Amino acid sequence: MKKLLIANRGEIAVRIIYAARAMGIKTVAVYSDADKNSLHTGLADEAVCLGASEPSQSYLDIEKVLDAAKSTGAEAVHPGYGFLSERAEFAEACEKAGLKFVGPSAKAMRMLGSKIEAKEIAVKADVPITPGFFKQGAGLEEITKAAKTIGYPVMLKASAGGGGRGMRVVREPHDLASEFNIASDEALKAFGDGAMMVEKLIDRPRHIEVQVLADQHGTVTCLFERECSLQRRNQKVLEEAPSVVGAQIWPDLKACVERLIKAANYTNAGTVEFMFDDKTGKFYFLEVNARLQVEHPVTEGITGLDLVQWQLRIADGGKLDLSDSLLEGSREVIHGHSIEVRIVAEDPAHGFRPSIGKILTWAQPQQPGVRVDTGFSAGAEVSRYYDSLLAKLIVHGQTRRDAIDKMEKAMLDFHVLGIKTNIPYLLEIVRHPEFRAGRIDTGFLGREFADWTSSREVPLELANILPLGERVGGGIAATEREYDSAWAVDDGFRNA
Repeated sequence: MKKLLIANRGEIAVRIIYAARAMGIKTVAVYSDADKNSLHTGLADEAVCLGASEPSQSYLDIEKVLDAAKSTGAEAVHPGYGFLSERAEFAEACEKAGLKFVGPSAKAMRMLGSKIEAKEIAVKADVPITPGFFKQGAGLEEITKAAKTIGYPVMLKASAGGGGRGMRVVREPHDLASEFNIASDEALKAFGDGAMMVEKLIDRPRHIEVQVLADQHGTVTCLFERECSLQRRNQKVLEEAPSVVGAQIWPDLKACVERLIKAANYTNAGTVEFMFDDKTGKFYFLEVNARLQVEHPVTEGITGLDLVQWQLRIADGGKLDLSDSLLEGSREVIHGHSIEVRIVAEDPAHGFRPSIGKILTWAQPQQPGVRVDTGFSAGAEVSRYYDSLLAKLIVHGQTRRDAIDKMEKAMLDFHVLGIKTNIPYLLEIVRHPEFRAGRIDTGFLGREFADWTSSREVPLELANILPLGERVGGGIAATEREYDSAWAVDDGFRNA
């Protein structure tokens, strides 16, 4: 592989560019009109404009992406995550065009991309699943009958896609029809498929996922588990590796994942997700994400591997040439603890409403053991067209407590002006005593932070240097538009 096209944008495009460059592979970036001056277009060896800012007219246009690959002589395509990453038809189109698709085969993607079919494969592979009703094309009538048999509360889930879309908790029978229609419509708009399934709701579960690498020569390795229980409205907020409960379930969990991956003849990187019930000590299969995950850096932190580079090697026909301990999943090789938070352009103090506009100042932490994956810098525009993710802040420590302390300090050193971010919200999470004790589940943020509002005010010293505002007692009180609440953290930082 000598030249790689990256069919994505933002931080993941930048991440892939750096990995390819380290391997001596030239890169081709694609971009929309809104991303003309973005970081990933300047870092790549070549850049091709796909067209209008709307994703449907640029990043989601398969023909335009393939034309860009052909015109630049790229031999392979990396889809990143989101956009076309889990579209089997895209993987198929790349193959027909003579391009290596950096990911699983279209066949494996179809088998595991549908949650319903994935559950069927899991049952055959003797992988435990939650009680539920999983039938292709099931309508409201069948789902209603199944929910009654399963017993309330239940969880409605879209068969296609992920990211928390098309999911609804139903606690009473009279709410089922309305929630079904909302979830199905949401899934149809997001994934082009409104098919639904229903399963028993596990009360206060942990969300545990296993990172997988599988080459084209039959070797499968499970690179330990990640804890992804901290979610707001089914969207992950903070991830860590390993999980505090991982050691007690690892042998059985690893065996189940290996059976499932081999049954689907899956290759490249992927993630198998589970729910874990703290009360019973049992885990249940959820789904497979047939791509690289947003949270892959925490696995890199505890294993020392570059997962993107391994994706490229596998796509190029390479073997998983890892140590026996890693191939066997021996927990003795786990190195320390790693945590990631997703920094997004939202205003958590006002209902997490989106924040768009120009980034005036960007100052990120530089401490040892701290990593920032981002596609933004000072002067960049946060567009309304795309996901609100600005950066992933990743830390590594010798212990979980060490990693948490390092994360808190790193967030205090992360400052953005011009737009709002969720840093104050994230700070409160890592300071919460229950999180620090490891007592978390998927409903933790919904319970503990349901009424959260930021009480922080802009420091007077910072207010004095802002260009606009109203004078109050000799200082300047900035208006809401003029500062990001991340600056309100009184950490002594004054280099605005």
